[in-house]
Amino acid sequence: MEVVYETERLSLRAFQDEDVEAVKQFWGDEEVMRYCLGATAHEKLPLSLKAYRECHEAKGLSVYAVVEKETGTVIGAGGFNISGEIREVELIYHFAKSSWGKGYATETARACVELAKSHGGVERIDASVDPSNADSSKILEKIGFTYAGMEWFEDSQQEEAVYEIMLK
Repeated sequence: MEVVYETERLSLRAFQDEDVEAVKQFWGDEEVMRYCLGATAHEKLPLSLKAYRECHEAKGLSVYAVVEKETGTVIGAGGFNISGEIREVELIYHFAKSSWGKGYATETARACVELAKSHGGVERIDASVDPSNADSSKILEKIGFTYAGMEWFEDSQQEEAVYEIMLK
């Protein structure tokens, strides 16, 4: 499968059906997803992979498999949830616990911003962060996002910090 972006240690590519076992290590893990409405049921993961792959094909951006180049292993996901027009996208990133503390989230988030810039159609990237997830807020600030305030989210039934970066 075609690599959509590469960093020194990581590559981002569209999800493949065979990634489902690796994806269970982050999207299917309650601890990893504790700030994001909890783990996704394992039986629903193939549909998520297909939807993200189709989004990439239709819009040129999506959420991607993050592959550790050294091992060839899918260690996480990073990219954009897109609802509606491509002008405004939501950055997300999630990693298997075995990959925590290695700087992969920062590297992936930075790569995603560069990917959005190269796309040309994205004007604004936002990201919401559970108030208890200070690490994620630090990552966003480190790569140039600015705090835009607190916003109520119906899905999580709580206020979350919103960060944004303007590309145009």
